[in-house]
Amino acid sequence: MPADYSALRRITREAYLHAGHFTADHPYMRVLENVEHRAEHAEVWVAEASGAVVAAVTFTFAGQLYSEIAIENELEFRMLAVDPAVQGGGVGRAVVRRVIEHAQSLPAISAISITSATFMERAHFLYESLGFQRVPARDWYVPGEDVLLWVFRLEL
Repeated sequence: MPADYSALRRITREAYLHAGHFTADHPYMRVLENVEHRAEHAEVWVAEASGAVVAAVTFTFAGQLYSEIAIENELEFRMLAVDPAVQGGGVGRAVVRRVIEHAQSLPAISAISITSATFMERAHFLYESLGFQRVPARDWYVPGEDVLLWVFRLEL
């Protein structure tokens, strides 16, 4: 996995910048780019195509360092990033489906949660098309910013 960190950092950075979610100097970009810390404190998976890393996702559980919203019996996934060069080809959908399959294999997990900023419309469409539903009662604001984050949840 450490051999993939450089590619993972590039893909995550490019995916978020390409989508226009953040500027290169936004403080959250440093969090997204710190793959080593993420891998140390959460599970980071990569997706490959033709031997190259094309996507990544991080998942965590209630009470863990990278968990923002997971409650007991939920798997939370975060930082889904697909290389802009292959976006639109179903890679993101395949990654989320794999996360769902993994969650279904965990006896203690009965749901999956994800946070998504209101402006991440392509992500919303993907999650809803896979059965995730908005949970407005769990929406929250980024501390210190006027950015509303929506919560989506999939009951397993």
